Amino acid sequence: MRMTVQACVFDAYGTLLDLNGAVAAVAGRLGDRAADLLRVWRGKQLEYTWLRSLMGRHADFAQVTREALDYACAAVGGEAAGLQTALLDAFFHLPAYPDAEPLLRAIRARGLRTAVLSNGTPGMLDAGLRSTALGPLLDAILSVEDVGVYKPSPAVYQHASATLGLAPDALMFVSANAWDAAGASSAGLRAIWINRSGAPSERLPSRPAAEVASLADVADLLATDSPPPADYDEST
Repeated sequence: MRMTVQACVFDAYGTLLDLNGAVAAVAGRLGDRAADLLRVWRGKQLEYTWLRSLMGRHADFAQVTREALDYACAAVGGEAAGLQTALLDAFFHLPAYPDAEPLLRAIRARGLRTAVLSNGTPGMLDAGLRSTALGPLLDAILSVEDVGVYKPSPAVYQHASATLGLAPDALMFVSANAWDAAGASSAGLRAIWINRSGAPSERLPSRPAAEVASLADVADLLATDSPPPADYDEST
Protein backbone atom coordinates (compact mmCIF):
# COMPACT_ATOMS: atom_id res chain seq x y z
CA MET A 1 0.00 0.00 0.00
CA ARG A 2 1.39 3.38 -0.96
CA MET A 3 1.93 6.00 1.71
CA THR A 4 0.42 9.45 1.91
CA VAL A 5 2.78 12.28 1.04
CA GLN A 6 4.39 13.54 4.24
CA ALA A 7 7.08 15.85 2.86
CA CYS A 8 7.76 17.85 -0.29
CA VAL A 9 11.37 17.95 -1.43
CA PHE A 10 12.52 20.46 -4.04
CA ASP A 11 15.43 20.81 -6.38
CA ALA A 12 16.95 24.27 -5.99
CA TYR A 13 18.61 25.53 -9.19
CA GLY A 14 16.12 26.10 -11.96
CA THR A 15 13.22 24.90 -9.81
CA LEU A 16 12.93 27.26 -6.83
CA LEU A 17 15.73 29.60 -7.93
CA ASP A 18 15.63 31.28 -11.35
CA LEU A 19 18.84 30.66 -13.30
CA ASN A 20 18.16 33.65 -15.53
CA GLY A 21 19.21 35.80 -12.60
CA ALA A 22 22.79 34.63 -13.14
CA VAL A 23 23.17 36.80 -16.24
CA ALA A 24 20.51 39.48 -15.70
CA ALA A 25 22.88 42.05 -14.17
CA VAL A 26 25.39 41.85 -17.02
CA ALA A 27 22.96 41.30 -19.90
CA GLY A 28 23.41 44.90 -21.02
CA ARG A 29 27.13 44.36 -21.52
CA LEU A 30 26.82 40.94 -23.14
CA GLY A 31 23.84 41.70 -25.36
CA ASP A 32 22.75 38.70 -27.43
CA ARG A 33 25.59 36.65 -25.94
CA ALA A 34 23.97 36.59 -22.48
CA ALA A 35 21.51 33.84 -23.38
CA ASP A 36 24.23 31.82 -25.10
CA LEU A 37 26.50 32.17 -22.09
CA LEU A 38 23.84 30.92 -19.69
CA ARG A 39 22.94 28.01 -21.97
CA VAL A 40 26.56 26.85 -22.31
CA TRP A 41 27.33 27.50 -18.63
CA ARG A 42 24.37 25.51 -17.37
CA GLY A 43 24.94 22.72 -19.89
CA LYS A 44 28.59 22.31 -18.91
CA GLN A 45 27.75 22.61 -15.21
CA LEU A 46 25.46 19.59 -15.43
CA GLU A 47 27.70 17.71 -17.84
CA TYR A 48 30.66 18.05 -15.48
CA THR A 49 28.64 16.70 -12.53
CA TRP A 50 27.69 13.61 -14.51
CA LEU A 51 31.20 13.08 -15.89
CA ARG A 52 32.84 13.52 -12.49
CA SER A 53 30.41 11.02 -10.98
CA LEU A 54 31.23 8.48 -13.69
CA MET A 55 34.96 9.14 -13.36
CA GLY A 56 34.89 8.85 -9.57
CA ARG A 57 36.49 12.32 -9.38
CA HIS A 58 34.07 14.30 -7.23
CA ALA A 59 34.54 18.03 -6.76
CA ASP A 60 31.98 20.22 -5.04
CA PHE A 61 29.39 22.19 -6.98
CA ALA A 62 31.10 25.51 -6.36
CA GLN A 63 34.21 24.28 -8.18
CA VAL A 64 32.15 22.68 -10.94
CA THR A 65 30.21 25.91 -11.39
CA ARG A 66 33.43 27.94 -11.69
CA GLU A 67 34.94 25.50 -14.17
CA ALA A 68 31.77 25.42 -16.27
CA LEU A 69 31.67 29.22 -16.31
CA ASP A 70 35.31 29.40 -17.36
CA TYR A 71 34.52 27.10 -20.29
CA ALA A 72 31.38 29.07 -21.20
CA CYS A 73 33.26 32.38 -21.19
CA ALA A 74 35.93 30.92 -23.47
CA ALA A 75 33.25 29.54 -25.79
CA VAL A 76 31.21 32.74 -25.96
CA GLY A 77 34.16 35.14 -26.03
CA GLY A 78 33.90 38.91 -26.04
CA GLU A 79 33.57 40.62 -22.67
CA ALA A 80 32.39 37.45 -20.91
CA ALA A 81 35.79 36.52 -19.44
CA GLY A 82 36.05 39.83 -17.60
CA LEU A 83 32.65 39.32 -15.97
CA GLN A 84 33.31 35.99 -14.26
CA THR A 85 33.40 37.41 -10.73
CA ALA A 86 30.08 39.21 -11.20
CA LEU A 87 28.51 36.16 -12.82
CA LEU A 88 29.56 33.82 -10.03
CA ASP A 89 28.26 36.20 -7.38
CA ALA A 90 24.96 36.41 -9.22
CA PHE A 91 24.71 32.60 -9.40
CA PHE A 92 25.25 32.37 -5.65
CA HIS A 93 22.38 34.83 -5.06
CA LEU A 94 19.72 33.86 -7.57
CA PRO A 95 16.17 35.21 -7.21
CA ALA A 96 13.34 32.86 -6.37
CA TYR A 97 10.55 32.20 -8.84
CA PRO A 98 7.49 34.27 -7.86
CA ASP A 99 5.36 31.17 -7.26
CA ALA A 100 7.94 29.46 -5.00
CA GLU A 101 7.14 31.23 -1.73
CA PRO A 102 3.33 30.89 -2.02
CA LEU A 103 3.70 27.18 -2.74
CA LEU A 104 5.97 26.55 0.25
CA ARG A 105 3.55 28.43 2.49
CA ALA A 106 0.63 26.37 1.16
CA ILE A 107 2.53 23.12 1.76
CA ARG A 108 3.36 24.05 5.33
CA ALA A 109 -0.24 25.09 5.90
CA ARG A 110 -1.22 21.51 5.07
CA GLY A 111 1.10 20.28 7.84
CA LEU A 112 3.68 18.81 5.47
CA ARG A 113 7.43 19.11 5.83
CA THR A 114 9.52 20.92 3.23
CA ALA A 115 13.10 20.40 2.12
CA VAL A 116 15.59 21.13 -0.64
CA LEU A 117 17.73 18.39 -2.16
CA SER A 118 20.39 19.95 -4.37
CA ASN A 119 23.73 19.50 -6.09
CA GLY A 120 24.72 22.78 -4.44
CA THR A 121 27.16 22.87 -1.55
CA PRO A 122 25.79 23.73 1.91
CA GLY A 123 27.45 27.14 1.63
CA MET A 124 25.97 27.86 -1.77
CA LEU A 125 22.50 26.82 -0.66
CA ASP A 126 22.69 28.80 2.56
CA ALA A 127 23.73 31.94 0.69
CA GLY A 128 21.23 31.46 -2.10
CA LEU A 129 18.21 30.69 0.04
CA ARG A 130 19.08 33.34 2.61
CA SER A 131 18.96 35.98 -0.12
CA THR A 132 15.32 35.02 -0.83
CA ALA A 133 12.32 34.59 1.44
CA LEU A 134 12.46 30.81 1.09
CA GLY A 135 14.96 29.84 3.79
CA PRO A 136 12.57 30.11 6.78
CA LEU A 137 9.99 28.01 4.89
CA LEU A 138 12.27 24.97 4.61
CA ASP A 139 12.62 22.34 7.31
CA ALA A 140 15.79 20.85 5.82
CA ILE A 141 18.40 21.79 3.23
CA LEU A 142 20.15 18.69 1.90
CA SER A 143 23.25 18.67 -0.28
CA VAL A 144 24.85 15.94 -2.36
CA GLU A 145 28.07 16.77 -0.51
CA ASP A 146 26.77 14.49 2.26
CA VAL A 147 26.85 11.64 -0.26
CA GLY A 148 29.84 12.53 -2.44
CA VAL A 149 28.11 11.91 -5.76
CA TYR A 150 25.77 13.96 -7.92
CA LYS A 151 22.21 13.49 -9.06
CA PRO A 152 20.76 11.37 -10.55
CA SER A 153 22.59 8.75 -8.49
CA PRO A 154 20.03 6.77 -6.46
CA ALA A 155 22.19 7.42 -3.39
CA VAL A 156 21.25 11.11 -3.48
CA TYR A 157 17.51 10.49 -3.35
CA GLN A 158 17.98 7.74 -0.76
CA HIS A 159 19.84 10.30 1.33
CA ALA A 160 16.72 12.50 1.41
CA SER A 161 14.56 9.58 2.47
CA ALA A 162 16.98 8.51 5.19
CA THR A 163 17.59 12.00 6.53
CA LEU A 164 13.89 12.82 6.73
CA GLY A 165 13.12 9.38 8.16
CA LEU A 166 10.43 8.70 5.57
CA ALA A 167 9.85 6.00 2.99
CA PRO A 168 10.64 7.11 -0.58
CA ASP A 169 6.99 7.07 -1.64
CA ALA A 170 6.11 9.38 1.25
CA LEU A 171 8.23 12.06 -0.46
CA MET A 172 6.99 14.24 -3.28
CA PHE A 173 10.05 15.42 -5.19
CA VAL A 174 9.66 18.51 -7.38
CA SER A 175 12.15 19.46 -10.09
CA ALA A 176 12.19 21.53 -13.26
CA ASN A 177 14.94 19.25 -14.59
CA ALA A 178 13.39 16.32 -16.43
CA TRP A 179 16.43 14.09 -15.87
CA ASP A 180 16.27 14.86 -12.13
CA ALA A 181 12.59 13.98 -11.95
CA ALA A 182 13.34 10.73 -13.77
CA GLY A 183 16.14 9.94 -11.31
CA ALA A 184 13.91 10.57 -8.31
CA SER A 185 11.13 8.49 -9.82
CA SER A 186 13.55 5.64 -10.47
CA ALA A 187 14.58 5.79 -6.80
CA GLY A 188 10.95 5.43 -5.69
CA LEU A 189 10.02 9.03 -4.90
CA ARG A 190 6.83 10.59 -6.27
CA ALA A 191 8.48 12.93 -8.71
CA ILE A 192 6.80 15.98 -10.20
CA TRP A 193 8.30 17.58 -13.28
CA ILE A 194 7.86 21.34 -13.68
CA ASN A 195 7.91 21.62 -17.46
CA ARG A 196 7.93 25.39 -17.93
CA SER A 197 9.05 25.29 -21.55
CA GLY A 198 6.76 22.57 -22.86
CA ALA A 199 9.70 20.25 -23.60
CA PRO A 200 9.13 16.64 -24.68
CA SER A 201 9.43 13.87 -22.11
CA GLU A 202 12.81 12.24 -21.58
CA ARG A 203 13.31 8.70 -22.92
CA LEU A 204 14.53 7.31 -19.60
CA PRO A 205 13.59 4.20 -17.57
CA SER A 206 11.22 6.03 -15.19
CA ARG A 207 8.75 8.83 -15.70
CA PRO A 208 7.57 11.30 -13.08
CA ALA A 209 4.22 10.79 -11.41
CA ALA A 210 2.98 14.05 -12.89
CA GLU A 211 3.99 16.88 -15.21
CA VAL A 212 2.86 20.45 -14.60
CA ALA A 213 3.65 23.84 -16.08
CA SER A 214 4.55 25.76 -12.92
CA LEU A 215 5.19 25.51 -9.21
CA ALA A 216 1.71 26.97 -8.63
CA ASP A 217 0.22 23.77 -10.06
CA VAL A 218 1.87 21.56 -7.44
CA ALA A 219 -0.63 22.54 -4.72
CA ASP A 220 -3.43 20.98 -6.78
CA LEU A 221 -1.52 17.69 -6.91
CA LEU A 222 -1.17 17.66 -3.15
CA ALA A 223 -4.92 18.04 -2.82
CA THR A 224 -5.43 14.84 -4.77
CA ASP A 225 -2.34 13.03 -3.39
CA SER A 226 -1.01 11.93 -6.75
CA PRO A 227 -0.15 8.28 -7.47
CA PRO A 228 3.34 6.81 -7.12
CA PRO A 229 5.78 6.91 -10.05
CA ALA A 230 5.10 4.48 -12.88
CA ASP A 231 7.91 2.75 -14.78
CA TYR A 232 8.44 3.98 -18.30
CA ASP A 233 7.79 1.36 -20.97
CA GLU A 234 10.94 1.43 -23.07
CA SER A 235 9.17 -0.42 -25.88
CA THR A 236 7.01 2.62 -26.66
